[in-house]
Amino acid sequence: MSDVTIMVPHDIVRALRLPPDAIQAALQQELALALYQRGILSSGKACTLAGVKRWEWEILLGARKIPRHYADEDLDQDIAYAAGGQ
Repeated sequence: MSDVTIMVPHDIVRALRLPPDAIQAALQQELALALYQRGILSSGKACTLAGVKRWEWEILLGARKIPRHYADEDLDQDIAYAAGGQ
């Protein structure tokens, strides 16, 4: 699959209360947060789309009060790994 370009009308871009050089990054971040929150994108891929480091992603999720998608099975695997059972 190739890159996707989303067209945003000029009047919408002008209405954004963001510096022009920050618009693309802000929109990518918003898209990443929305797709992660809806369960469409994994945390790792959303982090990549947002263009931030993992710890910055976690801060963003916390600031927006977006719950982490962490299933009981993931917890069991992490506990087993931490206990040396891999």
